[in-house]
Amino acid sequence: MKLNGKLALVTGGSQGIGRGIVEAFIQQGAQVITCGRYTEPKDLPAACNYIQLDVSDPAAVNRFAADIHNLDILVNNAGVQVEKNTVESTDEDWDQVMGANARGVFNMCRAFIPNMTEGGSIINIGSISGNIADPSMALYNASKAFVHGLTRSIAVDHGPAIRCNAICPGWIETGMLEAGFATADNPQTAMHDALQRHPVRRFGKPEDIASMAVWLASSDASFATGQLFTIDGGMTAASPLNPGLF
Repeated sequence: MKLNGKLALVTGGSQGIGRGIVEAFIQQGAQVITCGRYTEPKDLPAACNYIQLDVSDPAAVNRFAADIHNLDILVNNAGVQVEKNTVESTDEDWDQVMGANARGVFNMCRAFIPNMTEGGSIINIGSISGNIADPSMALYNASKAFVHGLTRSIAVDHGPAIRCNAICPGWIETGMLEAGFATADNPQTAMHDALQRHPVRRFGKPEDIASMAVWLASSDASFATGQLFTIDGGMTAASPLNPGLF
């Protein structure tokens, strides 16, 4: 029970990576609150408290933060993805992607850092897309690069009271992964090629990211801050010329 007695807030915890983190935190003894833009999902764990919240709305975030004190763990997971290049992206796409992925993370950190306990842990969900650009994902790539930069700034500016790290997932089996492959000319061929580029020969699962989140939230990671932890099954470690990947 690495998180026994801890109070944790996970944004976007109703599905995908966020849901995996919520369930892992509960299993490790944490009291968990999660939030999302829509009404409470019926299948959310009974031990989890749900709040309807748009993280891109600073006023709403501030009102929410005013009611929560002594927060030990903040996980900024909420995010959206739009599959377009720079020229194709609209102002509405900008507002949607940057609003949730960049401004939303900033809003939550700004509002909750003053309410966190000494030694609290912030875990931002970045992406390998913030380090290497995925095709036709211009705004998503840029938003995750922002998250990585903000993570370092928070660690530097607010240590030692707060630790702040980012997890950078690779290709995880969620709706976002399916949407990405759907843009390919031949989704099945693209998926086969992608699997061959993973030394572990599988895509990630939400629980793979949740395991890292548990570690970062616990006292085991007390010396880790300002870091970007890539969890991608080794995909970005290998040269594309490596014959063992084909």
